[in-house]
Amino acid sequence: MALVRSFDQSSSSLNIEGRGVYLRYPQLSDYEDWATLREESRAFLTPWEPIWPADDLSRTAFRRRIKRYARDIKEDVAYPFFTFRASDNALVGGATISNVRRGVALACSLGYWSGEKYANLGLTSAAVKALFPFVFDTLKLHRIESACLPNNKPSQGLLRKVGYTEEGLARKYLKINGEWQDHLLFALIKGDPVS
Repeated sequence: MALVRSFDQSSSSLNIEGRGVYLRYPQLSDYEDWATLREESRAFLTPWEPIWPADDLSRTAFRRRIKRYARDIKEDVAYPFFTFRASDNALVGGATISNVRRGVALACSLGYWSGEKYANLGLTSAAVKALFPFVFDTLKLHRIESACLPNNKPSQGLLRKVGYTEEGLARKYLKINGEWQDHLLFALIKGDPVS
């Protein structure tokens, strides 16, 4: 797991490699693969995500998304990535480093998703682990936070497997699938052992 190219916030060619996967910033040319994977996985993703806007999978909405991503990267507030399987370059999911906090916190949140047909293959955990050097060494942050629903056992397993520590329960933490829901909070600190 290594940063393949030296970090440049304006670069759309940043590649981060992991075990069997690589991650890079989303590009307009990803639209068809992204929209297809998201539509095929809609029922699978719905219980774990905010309600999708009516036009979420449209080309226009994707274009707006790419513009927002570029602005977020430039402003150092979020770093979105798509995850690809290295063996065939298939788009398999995504991960977003968000809520980047500088100053005394030096922390961020990390969220992720997987297309249904790529779930439980180890690709998402490989992608999450591949982002650790980027967060700690490139962005120079100290803490990564992730949260998941208490009934999302696969996500809890993924976080524990890659080295996160469960820190507690946040009541009505995020509005998921139209309802404010409790979340288990997990964190990884720079220097924690990772598997």
